[in-house]
Amino acid sequence: MLLKLPKIQQGYNPITKMEGTGADMRMDIGVEKIMAGTEAKFFDEKKESAFLLLSGKAKFKWERESAVAERNSLLDEGSWALHVPKDMEVTIAADTNVEVLVQKTDNETDFPAKFYRPSDCRDDVFGEGVWKDTARRVVRTVFDYDNAPYSNMVLGEVINYPGGWSSYIPHGHDQPEVYYYRFHRPEGFGAAFIGEDAYKIVDNSALCIPGGPTHPQAAAPGYPMWYAWMIRHLENNPWNKRVNDARYEWLLDENAAIWPEK
Repeated sequence: MLLKLPKIQQGYNPITKMEGTGADMRMDIGVEKIMAGTEAKFFDEKKESAFLLLSGKAKFKWERESAVAERNSLLDEGSWALHVPKDMEVTIAADTNVEVLVQKTDNETDFPAKFYRPSDCRDDVFGEGVWKDTARRVVRTVFDYDNAPYSNMVLGEVINYPGGWSSYIPHGHDQPEVYYYRFHRPEGFGAAFIGEDAYKIVDNSALCIPGGPTHPQAAAPGYPMWYAWMIRHLENNPWNKRVNDARYEWLLDENAAIWPEK
């Protein structure tokens, strides 16, 4: 399911709701816009929460801790995020206008809050040197089952280069996933595929991906595509690997003959 969202307004802008739109994603996801000189407070008695800085400069405060983060480019600058357990208040005080992506889900486990700086996040380059770099992309992982096994969520980002592909070769997994997209220019666009269905992706849209089908992505030439990827683990079945579509695994052979012989 593709969600083409309204223009971001001051305050909280919902994307999915555990008891509403995209309920099968099992996550509350939205964007909080905080105006310069003001602050927003967050508290949930039952759900863990992650706050990913999209733009602006802000001070994050939780328990007796605080940290300042600033981000001016989703494409060129790494991830800043705060991850907290249930029953913990968070305040985000905006120095400039700020946008924060909020991801939440139910989690009874108590765990220590962690503030992630770009140096704490893993940056991988996939698809380099194969298929003439047509699927070369940057994948940033803030936290997943490897470094946060206590969480019921996964949070990361992808830079899909113009004219190229990501989430490739086509793969799927049992766990639901949401992609949230941004383009540097408002007319930018791309394409997303869920199984056999295709969707036109635009700025400030979101894709709800049910467990199971493959979901490769592509960006139009001239338009780099950024998206956050957010996965919800399942009980006794956490996401920790991709399941490739066997039809396309031949492409993983470094000597794969892509162009037919004459």
